[in-house]
This record gives sequence, C-alpha cells and structure tokens, in this order.
Amino acid sequence: MAAQHLLLCLTASGGVPLFTRTQGHVKQLPFSVIGSLNGVHMFGSNQGALLSSTALDDGTLTWRVFHDSVTLILVTTGGERGGEAFLHRLLENVFGALVLMIGLDELVNIRNVERLKRDLKACYQLVDSLLGTTELAVELTGSPDCLLSPDGDILRECLEAFTEGVDSAFGCLLARGRVCVATERWWQLAPQEGELLGRLVSALPPASSRDVPVYLPHGSPTVPHRLLTFRLLPGMELCVLCGPQPTLHDIQSKQLVERFWRPLLEPLRTSVALAPHSFHSATPLHAAILGLLFVNTELKRSFFTVQPHVAEDGGVGRRIPIERRRSILKAFYRLAVTNYFPQGGTRVTGSEAVPLVEDFQRGFSHSATECYVSADGHRCYGLHAPPRQLFLLLGDEVPTLALRAISRATLQTLSKLL
Repeated sequence: MAAQHLLLCLTASGGVPLFTRTQGHVKQLPFSVIGSLNGVHMFGSNQGALLSSTALDDGTLTWRVFHDSVTLILVTTGGERGGEAFLHRLLENVFGALVLMIGLDELVNIRNVERLKRDLKACYQLVDSLLGTTELAVELTGSPDCLLSPDGDILRECLEAFTEGVDSAFGCLLARGRVCVATERWWQLAPQEGELLGRLVSALPPASSRDVPVYLPHGSPTVPHRLLTFRLLPGMELCVLCGPQPTLHDIQSKQLVERFWRPLLEPLRTSVALAPHSFHSATPLHAAILGLLFVNTELKRSFFTVQPHVAEDGGVGRRIPIERRRSILKAFYRLAVTNYFPQGGTRVTGSEAVPLVEDFQRGFSHSATECYVSADGHRCYGLHAPPRQLFLLLGDEVPTLALRAISRATLQTLSKLL
C-alpha cells in the first residue's frame, strides 16, 4: 500500500493555518488537533527542546520550521516512505516549492495572511506532486533521473544553439520527466532546483508552450526568473530559464522552436520511446536485471528504470508487474541508505546540522559497501562505491552466489556512462 500523507502549513509565530494538502485517503484534522500539534512543537522549542518527529501507531509525525516564519507538519501513515531523513527531505522540497512559486520574501515577511493564502494556491499542484509517487527516483535520491539517448550529442548541440538564440544559458530536454540533455549551466543549478523545475513541468496541465515566473530557492530566492517550456512531442518538453527578454511572443513569431527542432524530430521520437528504459539497446546489461537505480553522488545524476531492456523475453522474473518492481526497488534503496550505506551530507534543523544517519548505523564503527535481500519472488543487491551507488532488482531464478558478480559488472558498465 502506498504511503498516505497529510501536510499542514501554518505561520510559525501564531499557528495560523495557511493550507492543508492530502495524498491518499486521509481525513482532514479539526482545528483543535492542528493547534495541539503546533502547540506541542512550540512548547518544546520554548523549553530548548527540538521536536522533529515522533512515531505513530501506523506512521510518523514530522515537524519543520523554516526561517522562523513557516511551520510544516507532515502526518505519514501506511506504506514504506522510509526513515526520518526522507521525510525531512520531503518537507525541504515542499518549502522549496513554495519559494519557487511565490518567492522567499512573501514567506519570511508575512504582511497579510489572507493574501498569502491566496498566493499559495499557485503552489498546490507542485506540492501535491511532491506528496505523491512518480515513476522517477529523484524524490528519494535528490539526483535528477537521466536518459541515455543514442542521439545525445546531436540533441545537446541543438539545445545549446537554441538557448544561445534566446539569450539564455540554462536549458534542458525532459523526456517523460527524465533529463535527456542539458546545458552546463543547467547542471550547475542546485539539485533541488533542478528537481523542482522538472516536477513543476510534469505537474502543470499540458500546454504547447508556457511562460511561468519562478524563483530559484538557492540561486535567486527573491528575484524571479522565467521558465519557458515548449512541447516538442508528447512526452518531450524543452525547458529554458531566462530573464525579462525575449518574450514568448517573440520566440513564437520568429518560429525559433520550429527552425531548431523540426530537423530533429526522429532523434526526439527515439528519446521519448527510450524514456521508460533509460538506456538504448546498445547498453550491455545482464538479462536477469529487472530494475536498477544507479546514482553518481558527486555529479548528482542518476539512472532509474524497472524496464532496463527494450524488449523483454517473458521469463520467470518478468512476471513481477512494473509497479511492483518500482515499489520493491525504491523500498530497497530506502532500506540500504538508511541502514547500511552512508547518505552523505547533513540536514539543517533549527540552527544545527544533523548528519543523515539513522540510529542503526550509529551502532557500527564501519559502513557496509554491499548488501542484498533474498525474498520470495525476487532478489536485490546494493553496491556502495563512492561516488557511485548501484541498486539492482533481479528475479529469484538468479542464484544468490551470482548476485555480486552481476552487480559489479553492471557497476563497471554504468560507471563509464555517468
């Protein structure tokens, strides 16, 4: 069962509710309960105690205050969302989404609560997307899901020419949410910014073109930029970050999109078709692999797929449905990085930086570099080889003694790509 979420957003000073969003069959909480949840956190803070989370019978309750201005409270029940670190990361992304859409000034300097409530409605679609589940893994890893296209060089050259033609250095092609190619400056955006921009494009209603004002939570939280998007094909979006000029009308009147991208329709179609697989058929992967998650923690990029082969042969392991594969692989990732592999980095809570390490890890003087799970119907194997991590899902027809060899060979293959 998928996790269900209830998100509360309140003012930190007075506890005034700003909005509530739910994902799944979750009942709304009465105002008295909301006030109690906020009150217990404020009481602890006044006594010098930081209350960040607590366990429920069937879930977790998590608090987070941002800039002493906005309090987010997340009630999570059911499912296997993961440890506390993942829940805090979700709250960081939610606040980042608020900054992205309305700017940091409006959130830090609250002058009119009723007007802020109205402004925050523009964030609902993106926040709902963050609370839900997707075909991607960026929600867990923080590293954008990438697509390896055989025409990547041609597409990148065209992208760079197009962004230069519209006086920008920030551009990318998204194939069903995966980054197909991007300019160097786009890759230099903070990972959270790239993730939120990609999630925003997917969350908005379909449109042939868009012109959306956005704030970059890390790079420009108070001065807006413009996110221009163009639908090149169903499933393929061209995204550009730019300033006041050029206008969307200027680009359309000059037919810049058609001039640059019409000659590349076939490479674009090929890339969209490859999106569920992340790789083209020339990438050598073991036939027993049913899914993989490969992360380069240094470059902040990843590959994630539960359909690694362009054509499947219908073997025993193929009986595992696609959604089930995705659920298993994500659960294995959460298990591995929470209990065995160091996640790296810190979580800023209040004025302190807390390492992203669960209690289980603190009991050991070393960190594991490999782990596996053998279950009824499937096998999972994880490798931690900094700066890369690999997580594989295989059918139970693969003997346990073969898991390490398959995983290491796959790691060597993918390390050449990312």
